Amino acid sequence: MGRKRRARVSRDGDDEEEEEPAPAAAEGRSLYEILGVERTASQQEIKKAYHKLALRLHPDKNPGDEEAKEKFQQLQKVISILGDEEKRALYDETGITDDDALVGDAADNLQEYFRAVYKKVTEADIEEFEATYRGSDSEKKDLKDLYTKFKGKMNRLFCSMICSDPKLDSHRFKDIIDKAIAEGELKSTKAYEKWGKKISEIEPPTNPLERRVKKKKKSEENDLILAISQRRAQRKDRFDSVLSSIMSKCDARGSSSSEPTEEEFERARQRLESRRAKNRK
Repeated sequence: MGRKRRARVSRDGDDEEEEEPAPAAAEGRSLYEILGVERTASQQEIKKAYHKLALRLHPDKNPGDEEAKEKFQQLQKVISILGDEEKRALYDETGITDDDALVGDAADNLQEYFRAVYKKVTEADIEEFEATYRGSDSEKKDLKDLYTKFKGKMNRLFCSMICSDPKLDSHRFKDIIDKAIAEGELKSTKAYEKWGKKISEIEPPTNPLERRVKKKKKSEENDLILAISQRRAQRKDRFDSVLSSIMSKCDARGSSSSEPTEEEFERARQRLESRRAKNRK
């Protein structure tokens, strides 16, 4: 369906024709074309174009006009997609405008697409990013932006600052912010000055840029070594317990019985080792 021309009277009294947007289901037209905006339009530009068309097509201004009513309903569908950043991104990539279309082969193809575009993030990827990001110019920029956003409230800043740790980064961040304040790039606030005073009284870490991942791995290795040591100790205790039991039986034979000789002790130990070997099998 093409554009419908609607007559209106100009200020000079002459009849003029005004174009109305075609329905959202028009063949070959994108949602952006329906709103009359570019694909690169901002959310503000999209909403402005929507309000302009909505006022023109609103049923109250077109009583009894079923076509205008249908167009207005379709316009709601358009803004529900382009007005939502996630749905808009999905539409830009797939051209899909109906949730019901995301079933069957379409859903499978879409999943394959996102698997190809957004590859699985591994722990190694995170470690590599953190190692590159911490201490970089990007981190400094993010730090200054968040400082301005939260007006120097560092507790809130740390909640939003990626790859940050108050124990490791407080002194380092303080040095960066103090320098920016001294150069006039940032403005000091009471909240920041109070926080900075507390940090100054705390001893700084020896290596603030040390990767926390290494600490975690080292801790995991230590836990594994500890678990192995404990297991060996438990086995030794069980072995000693069995030997003690054998010796107690020998003592129970009577006071006239002598302690087991070295040969008897060795044979008992060999029998025990043999039993343990069988149990392992």
